[in-house]
Order: sequence, then C-alpha cells, then structure tokens
Amino acid sequence: MKKLTAKDLAIGGVIAALYVVLTYIASIFGLASGVIQVRLSEALTILPTLTVAAVPGLTIGCVLANLLTGCAAWDVVFGSLATLIGAIGTWCLRKKPQLAWIPPVISNAVIVPIVLQKVYGVPDALWFLVLTVGAGELISCGLLGLMLYKPASRVIK
Repeated sequence: MKKLTAKDLAIGGVIAALYVVLTYIASIFGLASGVIQVRLSEALTILPTLTVAAVPGLTIGCVLANLLTGCAAWDVVFGSLATLIGAIGTWCLRKKPQLAWIPPVISNAVIVPIVLQKVYGVPDALWFLVLTVGAGELISCGLLGLMLYKPASRVIK
C-alpha cells in the first residue's frame, strides 16, 4: 500500500468537507435522516474508486455531519461505520465503477434501519425501513454517484 501524500490528505479533507456541507443541505430539506433519507453527500461514496483518500474522507465527513445535524451518539457511531464499510467496499470494486455504488447501498440498508429502530424507536417494520433507506441510498449512491463519477475522475486523477 502506498504512503499517503499531502495531496491525498488534502483530497480526503475536501471530501470530508463536501460530505458535511451536502448533508447539511439535505438536512435543511428534511432528507438527511429519518425513515426516508436521500443524502446528497452519499453520492460521494463513488469516490473511493478514484482515490483511497476518499475512504477516511467519507468516514470523517459522516462523523462530523452526523454530529452537526444532531444525530444521537449511537447513530454517529453506527451510521459512520456503515459509511466506512460502504467506502471500503467501493474501494475494493474500484476496477468496476459501474458496480461500486452497491456496497454503500447495502451497508446503509442493513445498518441504518436497525439504528432507526433501536436508537430512535421508529415503530415501522424492519423490512420497510430496509426498503426506504435502501431506496434513498439507491438514489444517492447509484443514480447521483454514477452521475458524479465521470466529472470527478477528471478532477481527482
């Protein structure tokens, strides 16, 4: 594994900052958390296909965004863990960017519904929460993330 350079740290920092800003914007419209969530920031989860610096950038960005938008402590921990797992999965699929959006969709669709039930007491059925969170992630990671891939690949590489 290559050593992280100053450029890598800068890229990771920019990704973290973008994640926070985009989550905050989604939060203003009530889309950053809850049963139905379409975090614009989750489109950034495609970026580990372009640089490993995106993995810590996304994770730190998610931690900060969750703290700044008032998430419960367990949500900060497990929501950020879902983002980390998804980012690592995306990095592992970096040679197949057309499939790289799948790990963050799955990790969030599995972990976030449990957080919604256990931490926030959401009474909806687990299968329903998996569907709603998964659908939001599909829009964010699949649709928006794939749209972001080509322009981002020109900037990051």
